Amino acid sequence: MADYYLLDNGVLKRNANTLVLYTEGSKKRLPVNRITSLHLLGRITVSSQALSLASKQGIIIHYYNYHGGYQGTYYPRDSHLSGYLTIKQAEHYLDHRKRLALAEKFVKGAQQNMLKTLSRYGKTIVCEYPAPRTVQELMAYEGNFREKYYNALDQVLPTEYRITKRTRRPPQNKANAAISFGNMLLYSKLITLLYATSLNPTISYLHEPLERRFSLALDVSEVFKPVIVDRSVLKLILKKQFKEEHFRKEGKAVLLTEKGKALLIKEMEDKLSRTILHKNLKKRVSYYGLMRIELYKLIKHFVGQQEYKPFVSWW
Repeated sequence: MADYYLLDNGVLKRNANTLVLYTEGSKKRLPVNRITSLHLLGRITVSSQALSLASKQGIIIHYYNYHGGYQGTYYPRDSHLSGYLTIKQAEHYLDHRKRLALAEKFVKGAQQNMLKTLSRYGKTIVCEYPAPRTVQELMAYEGNFREKYYNALDQVLPTEYRITKRTRRPPQNKANAAISFGNMLLYSKLITLLYATSLNPTISYLHEPLERRFSLALDVSEVFKPVIVDRSVLKLILKKQFKEEHFRKEGKAVLLTEKGKALLIKEMEDKLSRTILHKNLKKRVSYYGLMRIELYKLIKHFVGQQEYKPFVSWW
């Protein structure tokens, strides 16, 4: 099973028991039995029959806008949700102490992974932990730490690829464009993984739960961004694989071209499929598997089986 990325413009239709992408002058059949999720990065119209087949096959469809930003997800009817687990998740959100403790774990996991990524380049940062009393204070601390982290990364990046200041809507330089797109891909990956569990993806702890947003994926993505997104972007920059043709400018915005998106997608997919020897499980696990394990660790935390400890890279 795999994710499929459609970067061309066209129409996605059902043809018998398969999906076909019709583009100008050509068509591409998609192997529905091998698809976990579709990422629609081009301007693609999806027919109702295609949606029906996707639902039947349990295929999640992620939509991105013209600028490559995440737009939304078509989530097939969820047969995995557990009423009991949803109640337990809600209890952890409504109890301020439990919510803050869990939010702190996401932040501390992200912090340790940022420090580990910096150590690969001989850099480090110091930021005194303030023992926050509210989630809002914790978010402010996390933002300050991440700003120092990006400043430290700039010390190893070529001038034209320095982050300088994190800008999102829209990204205003090349590094920001790559990081934003990578973060969106990671977020959608976690939405796909959440669908296969009994977790309710709309109940979160660090980020505020909002309508039409799978905010638990945002929480968990904080832990993995430094290891998966940032390291992928750094590799492409430092090995000079990013070229001028991979970026385009629109007003104040700097965006990835289709070739740039394809390059980063390939790098992240390669990283997610790579395996490492898990120090606790004593077997090889892919990066994608590490994210799946993280979600099941949360389930154990909610039902009281085992306290959640965030993933921290040991390499």
